[in-house]
Amino acid sequence: MTASQQRSILYNQIWKIADEVRGAVDGWDFKQYILGALFYRFISEDFADFIDKDRGEGQDPYHEMSKDDKIITAAFKHYMIITKGYFIDPDDLFVNVIKCEGKLNTKLEGVFKKIEKSYGQSKGAKNYIEGLFDDFDITSKRLGKTVDDKSKRLRKILEGIKELNFQFEDNKIDLFGDAYEFLISKYAANAGKSGGEFFTPQSVSKLLVKLAIHNQQTSLKTIYDPACGSGSLLLQVKKEFGDSIFKGSEFFGQEINTTTYNLARMNMFLHGVNYDKFHIYNGDTLAKHNPKLKDYQRKFDVIVSNPPYSLNWEGDSNPDISNDERFSKAGAMAPKSKADFAFVMDALYHLGNRGRAAIVCFPGIFYRGGAEQKIRQYLVDDNYIEAVISLAPNLFYGTSIATNILVLSRNKGDTSVQFIDASGEEFFEKETNNNVMHDEHINRIIKIFVDKKPVAHVAESVSRNKIKDNDYNLSVSSYVEPKDTREVIDISKVHSEIKTTVGKIDQLRTDIDAIVTEVEA
Repeated sequence: MTASQQRSILYNQIWKIADEVRGAVDGWDFKQYILGALFYRFISEDFADFIDKDRGEGQDPYHEMSKDDKIITAAFKHYMIITKGYFIDPDDLFVNVIKCEGKLNTKLEGVFKKIEKSYGQSKGAKNYIEGLFDDFDITSKRLGKTVDDKSKRLRKILEGIKELNFQFEDNKIDLFGDAYEFLISKYAANAGKSGGEFFTPQSVSKLLVKLAIHNQQTSLKTIYDPACGSGSLLLQVKKEFGDSIFKGSEFFGQEINTTTYNLARMNMFLHGVNYDKFHIYNGDTLAKHNPKLKDYQRKFDVIVSNPPYSLNWEGDSNPDISNDERFSKAGAMAPKSKADFAFVMDALYHLGNRGRAAIVCFPGIFYRGGAEQKIRQYLVDDNYIEAVISLAPNLFYGTSIATNILVLSRNKGDTSVQFIDASGEEFFEKETNNNVMHDEHINRIIKIFVDKKPVAHVAESVSRNKIKDNDYNLSVSSYVEPKDTREVIDISKVHSEIKTTVGKIDQLRTDIDAIVTEVEA
């Protein structure tokens, strides 16, 4: 059996468990329990495995010890917290808690609080996991009406997660991370619009990342997403490079939704990103500038983002925002009912001098007038736009609209803007509920982007003067002539066919007249 087949079996198994244990509760409302249990098992095994490997062979495994074991000293706890970002007593490991015969909900509540507060046992350690289990609400009626019902449902969840086999590949961390991403994608697909707000389909993530990292391989140290959702888009950068090249790089992101923010932090851990290598913040990118991100002006090597479309925001009605240098440099601010360009301007503010940003955008911002036109003028005149790429419709969860990708750069080789129409059938494949870009489609787009050569009906590089003369319209359709799919008609052939048909009709009339004459005679 191949690794791919084994993974497929694992994914089917985990989705079956998720579907069975939720009962009559909607899967979207129950996701935090499945994802939380998977995360709890992961950090338990990752923590214990690290200790066992650190101590070497011939020692008792950590999960068989007690919290009073002689090796569990204050110095040992400090070392583990500084190394892993948290501490778990042997009794509180997943493998031991599941054996608990009492009320599992009470036990889990205590365990999660201890893990979240464990940083306090080490002087100077920062709490990177505070509130991580907040959405794992053991008092929720989603688990059952009575305490016993809740405890039974929780046990069923943990038992199901326990049965999952993560041992068939060398890199167990990758399997945990991939299983987590699989679950997130399934929940997003089934949730429609709500799911699309926190998860970017993998095919779009791949394209964004490949666009952003082209020629960045040697200088990739910092990656940022101003609307990071569950963190999957950030992690796609790591997947493209692999651990050996990516070692030492750091993730930065901000997410306004607390539940999704917690999913993003879990996602980082599950993909083997150590706590000191990710900086995910729970906040509003469109509000007052996060002081922890303010010092990163022109610092990020790669920015990838799929921010929410056409959000309402305070804009210039808020003095703090109107004076915020992230948004004010264009001489106009994004409309209050359409904040799309506010995310773009935040990305540009943080983009490094040799960096590149790839951002999914709603098409309307590329042709509407008013403030959005002024922002486009600023971006074009100051030579920040490298490319605008139109995608096929129905690529995202919960919406069928055709989106665009805006590629920004502070280090362009020329002053033209490349326009690519990637909405044609050669750039996607129709599947059951959505259109999907496979690797061959993504690679086709990347080749066109890298070559910067004209491609009939697909790509064109346009001068700033031509864009200026067109009122800074950045719609791809304004510069890439669509293929004429109308049937070419051969007039002479049509005339010949008409002549033949008329001749046949005349012959039929002659034959009919002859028959009538014969009958009358």
